[in-house]
Amino acid sequence: MLTLIATNSALKWILFEKYFSSYAPVLKSVETDPGHEILCLAENQIREYFSGIRKAFDVPIAIEGTLFQKSVWELLLKIPYGQTVSYGEIAGRLGDRKKARPVGGAVGLNPAPIIIPCHRVIGQDGSLTGFGGGLYVKSFLLNLENRCKGLRPSVSGHHV
Repeated sequence: MLTLIATNSALKWILFEKYFSSYAPVLKSVETDPGHEILCLAENQIREYFSGIRKAFDVPIAIEGTLFQKSVWELLLKIPYGQTVSYGEIAGRLGDRKKARPVGGAVGLNPAPIIIPCHRVIGQDGSLTGFGGGLYVKSFLLNLENRCKGLRPSVSGHHV
């Protein structure tokens, strides 16, 4: 299960169930609104993604982080559907392949997994490495994308 948290204008977080206890103070102050426009849009787009229809997201996101983290997350958004890159490749795109570990730290703090596709980042040797939802979920997402590459994306626009 995923929990989606948004402001009135943008998605802020996607939380995996296994981390709910870590976010208990935040979740206590969150109101449930089944008709919230951003949450409904995000939920619909995530459902389309899991059904193999959606390849890219256009739900507005408002992420908070350091300048470095945001630069990493921006690069994650550029990884094409069904493709992977290594932490070192991302570090190289930022100007220093030796910064793979800090890149890994930023990837691990991604506030909106799936929409910001951190599951597409793998080890230099091609191995699956850490993922907030667990390696099983990371493998599932990559396999889903590989199976669905040939389908055309849909353009349509809580708890999922």
